[in-house]
Amino acid sequence: MGIRIPLLLPDLTSNSKLKLPSSISESFFMQHPAFEEVTVHHHTDDATFKKKVRNTTILLSVVTIIELLIGLAIYNIHKGENPSELLVLMFKGMVCILTIAKAYYIVAVFMHLGDEIRNMIMTIVVPLLLFVWFIAAFIWDGHSYKNLRNTYDKHFQETTMPAKHGAHK
Repeated sequence: MGIRIPLLLPDLTSNSKLKLPSSISESFFMQHPAFEEVTVHHHTDDATFKKKVRNTTILLSVVTIIELLIGLAIYNIHKGENPSELLVLMFKGMVCILTIAKAYYIVAVFMHLGDEIRNMIMTIVVPLLLFVWFIAAFIWDGHSYKNLRNTYDKHFQETTMPAKHGAHK
């Protein structure tokens, strides 16, 4: 895998000038546990892969329709007489969870990351988790700023719920 640098990695094939001792056979290198991890066997036949893609597409479509219905429910709750902040927050949490599930399936199936070795997956997932941590930290900081501004600036009141239609401040 990759480029072999002749000075660091000698050629150990049968036609090379460097001979292995009789106690070490060439099959020794093929039995190393890392060899199986490096050799990744992607989908073997197109029919199985097409079926996997079709099933994933159907699943993503169903999840998208559910997200749209939840969004419509949130919109109707906002327009109602007594909007429930807790219910809206729970629906928004469900949309976030469904969006993360969709992102997982898109990356695993359509971007073929599910077929990669563990080290490659960790190379991509660990920086992504740091990025998610940054987003959470910024949201936390913004929420703290909003609360401080609402506490100490009496002329400014910010809410997370929008004003009712037709209502003026």
